[in-house]
Amino acid sequence: MSGKMLRSTAIVSAMTLISRVLGLVRDMVLARFGIGAGMDAFFVAFKIPNFTRRLFAEGAFSQAFVPVLSEYKTQREHGEVQALADYVAGTLLGLLGLLVLVGVLASPVLVTLFAPGFWSEPLKFDLTAYMLRFTFPYLLFMALVAFAAGILNSYGRFAAAAFTPVWLNVVLIGAALLVSPRLDEPMIAVAWGVFVAGFVQLAFLLPSLARIRLLPRPRWGLGNPGVKKIMKLMVPGIVGSSVSQINLLFDTLLASFLVTGSVSWLYYADRLVEFPLGIAGIALATVILPMLSRAHAGGSGETFSHILDAGLRWVLLTGVPAMVGLLLLARPALSTLFEHGKFAGNDVDMAALALLAYGVGLPGFMLAKVLAPAFYSRQDTATPVKIAIRAMIANMVMNVLFVVPMVMLDVKGAHAGLALATALAAYLNAALLFRALRRAGAFQPQPGWPRLLVQILVSVSVMAVVVKTGMPDTAQWAGLDTLGRVTQLSVWVAAGVLSYLLVLRLSGVKLSMFRTPAEETAGNP
Repeated sequence: MSGKMLRSTAIVSAMTLISRVLGLVRDMVLARFGIGAGMDAFFVAFKIPNFTRRLFAEGAFSQAFVPVLSEYKTQREHGEVQALADYVAGTLLGLLGLLVLVGVLASPVLVTLFAPGFWSEPLKFDLTAYMLRFTFPYLLFMALVAFAAGILNSYGRFAAAAFTPVWLNVVLIGAALLVSPRLDEPMIAVAWGVFVAGFVQLAFLLPSLARIRLLPRPRWGLGNPGVKKIMKLMVPGIVGSSVSQINLLFDTLLASFLVTGSVSWLYYADRLVEFPLGIAGIALATVILPMLSRAHAGGSGETFSHILDAGLRWVLLTGVPAMVGLLLLARPALSTLFEHGKFAGNDVDMAALALLAYGVGLPGFMLAKVLAPAFYSRQDTATPVKIAIRAMIANMVMNVLFVVPMVMLDVKGAHAGLALATALAAYLNAALLFRALRRAGAFQPQPGWPRLLVQILVSVSVMAVVVKTGMPDTAQWAGLDTLGRVTQLSVWVAAGVLSYLLVLRLSGVKLSMFRTPAEETAGNP
């Protein structure tokens, strides 16, 4: 990986690590309230604005905005970049503000759409609709956060944007500890906290925009050429993002018909998968999009291919051991983090089933996060849409094939079938993206891939033996107190990481394999 890419990814990863750790603390605090109707209701109420956020803000908007902004930054004066920021900010405020108003007023309709299984439980349904009135405005805040982050990332200012999610966790932890105990339904306070957290995150980024002289003065701009171009690129992007979000919607819809707790078990399993995915995959995707956009705007196809090659190598170096670690430590990790208060042993077992299924797909999730920006940076938003539709259909078919028979036969853990379908669909998505890039001639793998794959396989095998040999078995684990579990988990996670890195280094893996052509010419280390 190039020195600049490595440093930028390290910055984003460090900030993301802080956020993910606090996210785990947040989930540990929430787990103490127990798995039940209130928690299922909150997770659905929080998932709905996240659905639309990923659809409009972090999905289609970011994928269209960053390449256009990079083009303006490379080819135009600062005043034109400022004008683009003003018009984009004003248009976002106007369109999404209206959408948020409709969503708040129609919250029962949205709950019916996302969780129709809640109809049979009026208390859960009404509670979800009430919470949604406070969580849905989070969409507007996060769209503006994505806008600000896109500007900062395009100017190489990654730290502030990457740190922003920390405030969500801080606010929600505060709401759960300080306000929830005062309410009959503790999760209502957390829903209020989502609204406050959105405002705090946006306010945090404004000074950073001011420092680069791009603090927007919102103006309505549907007629602006730059806004028109972004919206044109967003159309296929919305379709593409909606495909992945429809998968999540379909998962939630099916889970709402399963036993109470299924939504929450899937959530807690997903949270552990999101930990390495955020630190390595999403952090790298955040850095690589503006770098690929600049390479494409500058007409350097060779640099573009080298950057992408380095990103894919980094994904496998981090994603494969993370996957194996999750599979080996699924139950111990969930027990250590969440088996407190009303979060019982059965909840750990059920969440562990989902984590095993999700964990299998971790490298696939990470590969897709890095491959998709290669299309967006070239302002090609149509190809990923076609691929995403195929992956979505496959995911839905697998959902039905895996889950329906389990429900009919009353097999325990049917929710894990949803997670497995999602994991397998991720690999299909990544494979099709990779093939499309190769066919388009946009990516040429560099020498050394077969050797790297062998080095990773050997290193991760040693890591697996070390962890599997040293970790206490299930019976021994049950006899440990909280401190003992934390100690054992920490020791063997560290032992696994160190053994992997040691064997990787002894096998000859060096950072020099990640150099870009410019660095090789300059002789950078």
